[in-house]
Parts: sequence; C-alpha cells; structure tokens
Amino acid sequence: MKKVLEVQGIGKIYPLFQLKNISFDVEYGEVMGLVGRNGAGKTTVLKSILDLAHPDAGSVKIMGREFTGHENQIRQQIGYAAGGMGYYKRKKVRDIIAVTRTFYDNWDDDECAHYMQAFNIDGSKKIMELSEGMKVKFYLTMALSHHAELLILDEPTSGLDPVSRDKLTVIFRKLAEKGTAILFSTHITSDLEKCADSITYIKTGELESSGKRDDFVREYAAEMGTAPTLEDIMVFIERKGAEL
Repeated sequence: MKKVLEVQGIGKIYPLFQLKNISFDVEYGEVMGLVGRNGAGKTTVLKSILDLAHPDAGSVKIMGREFTGHENQIRQQIGYAAGGMGYYKRKKVRDIIAVTRTFYDNWDDDECAHYMQAFNIDGSKKIMELSEGMKVKFYLTMALSHHAELLILDEPTSGLDPVSRDKLTVIFRKLAEKGTAILFSTHITSDLEKCADSITYIKTGELESSGKRDDFVREYAAEMGTAPTLEDIMVFIERKGAEL
C-alpha cells in the first residue's frame, strides 16, 4: 500500500521533556492508534507532524511532500481535531461552519450535514453552550467534512459516552474502507480493539513499538508468555523496567 504519512526520526526538546527519534509510517486506508500514558508524548508527536510544534530533529512527509513549504496544499488534504481547540466560544456552530468551509476547496455541505445529524449537533448553539463531549463531536465534524485523505486526531473519543465512541469507531472503519488514513491518539484500549489496524506505542518520549496490531500482540504475547489483551500489554509495557 502507498504511504500517506512518513515520520522519520522526529525529536523535540522541552525543559522537562524530550521526544526522541520517533519513526513510523501510515498507509492509505490504515487506521493507526498512537498509544501511551498521559504525558508520554502523543500530542507532541501529532503537533510535530503538523509543524504546530516545530521538531528539533527528523523529517515528516505527507503524501510524499515535506510539510514545510507545502503547508497550504497539504492542509487541504488533511483533517485535524484535538481537545481544547480555540474556536470562538460565543460564536454559533453554524457561523463557524460558514467561515471554515471557505478555506477548503473540497468542502462538502452534505457530508457536514450528515455528521451534524449523526452526532446530534445543534447548529444554533454557541460553542460555550456545548458539553465537552459535544465539542469533540463538533471538532470531528469539521475534520470529516472536506474529504481529507489523512485524519490526525488527538484523543478523539475523550469525553464521549460509550455509544458515541462505538459510533465513531464504525465511522473510522468506513472511512478506511474508502482509502482514508487515520492516525489517532488514545489510551482507551477498547477503541483500538474495534478499529485499529496498527499501533505505535510511545513511552516517556521514546518509541516502544510500531507495527500491525496482530504483530504487536504476538510480539508481547511471546514476551509475556500469555494470550494478552491490549490492556494487558499496556500495563506490561509501563511496568517493564520500572523501579518498584
């Protein structure tokens, strides 16, 4: 399969945290879960890919092109959603949509209406009137409404109830079947079980493992000597090498 995202050796240095030599690829039609504990560096990886936090080392290619120098073309083809996004809190949902749609050549009003209905979003409400879960659904609607070839989502199921999470994982699989690539960070193993083709695991800023989900499970099953669940593996990884 053709690669839509190539991350090679990216690193980022902060005073109290370092992201070190992270490398992985995502193919068209692939759903990859970016996994790790809170504070492991997942958000830093995603922001580094999008140059929202300029990496100190390494390179990123999206659809075969370096992000730097091709920002406008690439942003047309990717969707990004994250918690805490800075939409105007006092603006109505429908007004934000009206402005946002002008930035995308492939914006699809029918797709937007479809997800607004699927997520039960009231366009007449102000952002400040939405619950945290509804805000997440709105951010996702914006990311899904312009036929992006790559979706980069930071904790997209955070704050959602179980029914909404299930609905979202079904959407992920349907998009993947159409060729859309999805990279999403999470610590919810049930979401991975339902929709992830592959897993990239980050531990304290370093790459622990990256590969197809079945290979990932087999690797740790051999090491653990059991038939582990993804949750078992996460616990094992975090405990491995820890001082008791």
